[in-house]
Amino acid sequence: MKCIVGLGNIGKKYELTRHNIGFMVVDRLVESYNLELNQQKFKGLYAIAMINGEKVLLIEPMTYMNSSGEAVRPLMDYFNVSTEDLLVLYDDLDMPPGRLRLRQKGSAGGHNGIRSLIQHLGTDQFKRIRIGIGRPTGHLKVVDFVLQKFTPDEMIVMDKVINQTIKAVEAFIAGERFENIMNQYNGDV
Repeated sequence: MKCIVGLGNIGKKYELTRHNIGFMVVDRLVESYNLELNQQKFKGLYAIAMINGEKVLLIEPMTYMNSSGEAVRPLMDYFNVSTEDLLVLYDDLDMPPGRLRLRQKGSAGGHNGIRSLIQHLGTDQFKRIRIGIGRPTGHLKVVDFVLQKFTPDEMIVMDKVINQTIKAVEAFIAGERFENIMNQYNGDV
């Protein structure tokens, strides 16, 4: 079973914010396969589906971003999913909007949601797709920036990014070598 986790913050006020791009990708994936993310267990909202012949667990933690591991680890344990089959989708301030960076492992890089996952999983050896959201300009604080909604112009770019991310996720689900997926999807959309 593959496990796709989108990181974000719960609640209406965080919908369509930069920090919730992981949720946005999972939501689009759920929508495109006519699924419902409507089951809840261990602080996580999830769905189980067959996608292209592979059983897939889709998760959105119902914790806040900084506690994502509290939801993901128990669900992975419950459904007996290994970190080898985990793919995490999340925002990255250090990349411009429209850029994807796929990695097989690595540090949290200052991202508290990833820090929580590493802490709860006990390893940084899991695949991830970092989705560029850019950095704030002027005097806007980072925390305020990531919790802002995308502008209409930014959403045009992010819509393309979400679609490209879904293609990478589908390749992962299909069992393609992750190195090949990285080669194909790393970079600007």
